Amino acid sequence: MNAELRRRAYLDAMQVATWLPRTELPFAAPSRAELLAPPPVEAPLDIVSEPVAAVAEPLREAPVERPKIEIPRPGAQPRQAAVEPVAEPEPVEEKPARVSAPPPRFSLQLLRAGDCALLVELPTGQPFQSRDPAYILLKDLLRAAGLPDSPQLLGEPVRWPLLVRGNMDQGPQAALEFVQSFVAARLEEQPSTCLWLVGLPAIRFAGEGDEHSYNRELQVEGLGACWAMPGLELLMEEPVRKRELWQAMRRVRQRWSAPAHS
Repeated sequence: MNAELRRRAYLDAMQVATWLPRTELPFAAPSRAELLAPPPVEAPLDIVSEPVAAVAEPLREAPVERPKIEIPRPGAQPRQAAVEPVAEPEPVEEKPARVSAPPPRFSLQLLRAGDCALLVELPTGQPFQSRDPAYILLKDLLRAAGLPDSPQLLGEPVRWPLLVRGNMDQGPQAALEFVQSFVAARLEEQPSTCLWLVGLPAIRFAGEGDEHSYNRELQVEGLGACWAMPGLELLMEEPVRKRELWQAMRRVRQRWSAPAHS
């Protein structure tokens, strides 16, 4: 491509119209013939691709191996390794973890009325007052049993647990041993014909009984004859229990009434 054709191509790309004079202009340079001739059309070149002959290589077959047959020979048997028995591990005895029971909570007061001793549960945890409903009920029971209605205090109330903090065992078994030893020491100083156990804590930690022991006689080693009865607060909440208590009292009162008749 010559310079004139390149110039026209640039002008066309820039959208600039080109023109040539139709007649000769005065004082103008003579026109060149190659500028007036239309641009030659270039014929496209045909590219002929030569076919490439593909030569396929012949496949070679892999040789097939025949299985070898082994002929056993006499006296040539393989030796087997001796397998030693594996000793089973001995079972390890698991010792159960010792679970300490939470300490029970109760307050008991030891009293004396005539020939009887009374281990009474304190409903409020504090010593009896003269106007307490529970103390008034206790006085009524003593009068019905033919005993003095003004019981005598034997020591301070027993409150459990003994210590708020510390590593000392204060579970149910420790409470039972403490209460029994405390009552036994007082009864050794002032013997009694019958020990009243008033309330479930007194029955459980002195008489080794439960709620099924209500209105029954118990024989406790170191404490002698005992009589279990419901607590004063329970008798006030359930007055129906007083009837069974009265029937049991008529049967048991011979223990402290017999010396008076002799």
